[in-house]
Amino acid sequence: MATRLKSVSDAQDPLAGRSLPGWLYHDAGFFEAEKRAFLRASPQIVCHVSDIAEPGQWQKLDYLGESIIVMRGDDGVPRAFSNVCRHRGSQLVDGESGCAKVLTCPYHAWSYARDGRLVGVPHRHEYPDLQTEKLGLKPIALEEWRGFLFVRLEEGLPSVAEMMAPYDAEVAPYRFEDLRAIGRVTLRPRDLNWKTIADNYSDHLHIPIGHPGLTRLFARSYAVEAQEWVDRMEGQLVDELSDNPSERTYQALLPKVEGLPDSHQRKWLYYKLFPCVAFDIYPDQVDFMQWLPVSATTSVIREISYALPDDSREMRACRYLNWRINRRVNAEDTELISRVQRGMESDSYEPGPLGVSEVSLRSFAAKLRRMIPEARLARPPAEWPRTN
Repeated sequence: MATRLKSVSDAQDPLAGRSLPGWLYHDAGFFEAEKRAFLRASPQIVCHVSDIAEPGQWQKLDYLGESIIVMRGDDGVPRAFSNVCRHRGSQLVDGESGCAKVLTCPYHAWSYARDGRLVGVPHRHEYPDLQTEKLGLKPIALEEWRGFLFVRLEEGLPSVAEMMAPYDAEVAPYRFEDLRAIGRVTLRPRDLNWKTIADNYSDHLHIPIGHPGLTRLFARSYAVEAQEWVDRMEGQLVDELSDNPSERTYQALLPKVEGLPDSHQRKWLYYKLFPCVAFDIYPDQVDFMQWLPVSATTSVIREISYALPDDSREMRACRYLNWRINRRVNAEDTELISRVQRGMESDSYEPGPLGVSEVSLRSFAAKLRRMIPEARLARPPAEWPRTN
């Protein structure tokens, strides 16, 4: 059953309006507590259904020490499995994607069908009591939401459909189901706690200071709101053309997109799903981005771009310009949040105040304090509870 959090008003919680203590951003014990509380239960995007359109095509995701394969079966059904042979534990596949008639272990050549069944065992006579029907690949929970495939290692958080329900009508015109990849998955290791990245994604007050390009594009239109499980941000492109060549050309060339309401023809829209998956939604393309926790102080940013079929010159140019603009934004964010990470690791840091408009950061901090009570402490506990 999905976890439901009771709301706590500012008047009820003396820590409301305060940011989280710095030790949460580098303490190994707290990272283990996060795994137990929600990280293993969090939905993690693997790919789009079009990325595994044919039987045998697969994509892989490495998350919290687990390796997961999502593969389309001969019956057309996508399934998720642990990338671990049932014989001696060898990982079956390497790389990020591929296609196979069967998955054959490189260690002893045990083989698995596209639906995970064990179908080949060399030296079968060595195992007189072998029950192959019980030794298929271990299944992983899989959810398809609007064409994107998500996995989770255990239950405990709402489905993606439940999380995104408040915005389902807004997302529908973007036709996520019809998207196709226009790039490749990129992996960017960062010496950052995952929360440092998550906080920054939902932080609107740094935009006019740290992102001059976005400020030229949006002026004062950037806005943020927080639902229980999703943060929503948006910026409306201004009519005044930017002095920057890439931004100015993007503004001038961006074509009208069939099916999008007029209110969204020139809107950049962002959704962050708790805890660490985001969609950047533009009129010209859609990116997913996730910050995969690796340790208390390291993460991997994983992302790829998708778009609806449109090979017009204007749209191709806008997608390229979008990439140029956001490449700069990403570089600015990397510098900014690296400074934050270093500051969080200083003993001198104490939780600072959160502004009234910082609704997403307030919501995130409150959620962590409710899910992990130790998050309310000014210092890490002397001993963390032992786990089985």
